[in-house]
Amino acid sequence: MPTASLLDRFLEELLPLRPRALWAHGSLAGGDYQEGRSDLDLIAVLPGPVRLGTVRRVVAVHRRLRTLPLAAKLHCSYLTPAVLDAPDRSHLTWAHGHVMRRPVTPVTRRELHDFGRVLHGEPPAGLLPAVPERQLSDFVVRDQRDYWRPAVDKARLWRQDVWVDLGLLTFARATVTLRDGRLISKREALAGLPALGAPAEVVADITRRRYDDAPAPAVQDWLARRAELTRAYLGPAIDALVTTYG
Repeated sequence: MPTASLLDRFLEELLPLRPRALWAHGSLAGGDYQEGRSDLDLIAVLPGPVRLGTVRRVVAVHRRLRTLPLAAKLHCSYLTPAVLDAPDRSHLTWAHGHVMRRPVTPVTRRELHDFGRVLHGEPPAGLLPAVPERQLSDFVVRDQRDYWRPAVDKARLWRQDVWVDLGLLTFARATVTLRDGRLISKREALAGLPALGAPAEVVADITRRRYDDAPAPAVQDWLARRAELTRAYLGPAIDALVTTYG
């Protein structure tokens, strides 16, 4: 399988950096992975400080992989033992074809503890501090309030599949986390959206695009209607969630 081949090659390229661990989270670890559609979300723990030379070596690793199938979907954040307990700190990350810095959020950290997949080295429980319930819930509320709710007001975004999908699925996952204290997969979130009052037409559209072998292309009239339905639902739904748990 292309996924297994890519992961094997990535680990082979990474070994000269002496990683203490390489973990998968997201759909690859949570049982909802679809080859060619899902991202490959990884965390590497390197032994020492990430200096300029380390950044150059990491970039070189990813550039050597870029012609392989699925390489564009491989995203990896690089942590070191000294900063594993800092969920607000940004870390060296390769994603979407370039290097950046971003945090490893409490949600990702909880995923790693609950169902992270060990690809190399030590398991998350041996290196990564546990995520307190309050830290997790505070982050989820803040993410819905400060990121997703302002985004709902930006109409142009919601003609894009990625915003519709992630907006609704993230809301459903946030609801379950805040209500029940557990994490769920995107597939579980999609199945739960109708019970949360999400528009049935939009849920059906997401299901078709994510799980049908050959989904039909959308027409412009539907994209406009889908955006209106999604925004009309998400705005009040997020407001109610934040009021209840914020």
